[in-house]
Amino acid sequence: MTTKLFGPTTILTLAALGLGILPAAAQSPIKIGFVSTFSGPQAAIGEDMRRSADLAKEHLGGKMGGKPFEIVYEDDTFKPDVGKQKSEKLVQQDKVNFVTGYIWSNVLLASLKTVTDEGDTILVSANAGPSQIAGDLCNKSKDMMAGVKRTFKGEIKGEDYTKWPDQLDFSAELAKIRAAKPEGIFIFYPGAHGVQFLTQYSQSGLKGQVPLYQVFSIDAITLPQQKDLALGILGAQEWVNDLPNDANKKYVADFKKKHGVYPSFYGAQSYDAIMLIASAAEALKGDLSNKDKVRAEMKKANFKSVRGDFKFGNNNFPIENFYIQDTVKDASGMLTLKTVATAVTAAVDPYASKCPMK
Repeated sequence: MTTKLFGPTTILTLAALGLGILPAAAQSPIKIGFVSTFSGPQAAIGEDMRRSADLAKEHLGGKMGGKPFEIVYEDDTFKPDVGKQKSEKLVQQDKVNFVTGYIWSNVLLASLKTVTDEGDTILVSANAGPSQIAGDLCNKSKDMMAGVKRTFKGEIKGEDYTKWPDQLDFSAELAKIRAAKPEGIFIFYPGAHGVQFLTQYSQSGLKGQVPLYQVFSIDAITLPQQKDLALGILGAQEWVNDLPNDANKKYVADFKKKHGVYPSFYGAQSYDAIMLIASAAEALKGDLSNKDKVRAEMKKANFKSVRGDFKFGNNNFPIENFYIQDTVKDASGMLTLKTVATAVTAAVDPYASKCPMK
């Protein structure tokens, strides 16, 4: 995950003749649809995203470009067809100006045309970023493993694509790992699946024998269940809660004060998505009638991201840093993630060259 920008959505200046009544167009709030998973085993991810989007709204004082805004949340129930239906509802019934959220790539792909084919709506994915959209299907409006194979210089001794999202027993895969005797394991199991894999990996005795490397599998949401099992397992991410920029310090401190826990990268990206939208609304003084102007302002990424400096590439995916992270205990004994090193600086999405936008 990561913020992506897709898709193609007048404040009247007439005086109210001393009646104290604003024109209807000026009274209409900016509307943001937010699709995520708010039920089932992955609901904790969606709730972290909702909390962060609500915190962004609080930090903005409930306004963008001088206009009030509202966020309409919809539950995709972890299913692409439901996500598509909820996206249709937001666009066609709620008439939102923007749609954001989206944890899962398959839900985003199912919903993409629903949103972007509507000329009045702009899609900003807060997390999902499938390669199809980064490359051939980029629009004005099996990726993890492929990335490993593209960049890893050693020998890959085996690959297993487990049954997502139904499979929670990894004993067969762990037995294969034990037999293959590799020098390392890479996993991509968000949410509850990351908890299950790490538990079974430790129970199998492999933790002391074969190092584990991960993305999206250990975070602020899963750590309360993974506990000390997560210690010593390195990961990579574009955001870590201890990044030293002012926007991130405020976001993390206020989130932790409000909810008693650290936010996750899902939440950080959702916070950024709202702030990105706000930056365009501010620049245009709340007038979103010209969608080319809205897209142009969003492309500038003229806001203080919790990730620090980043900008959009030609395919509307961020150019940003990636960091190595480790699990540690903070001063109070709470498990959290710590930045160990910067892995890549100003990383450009590898599929950008396939995108026809320049």
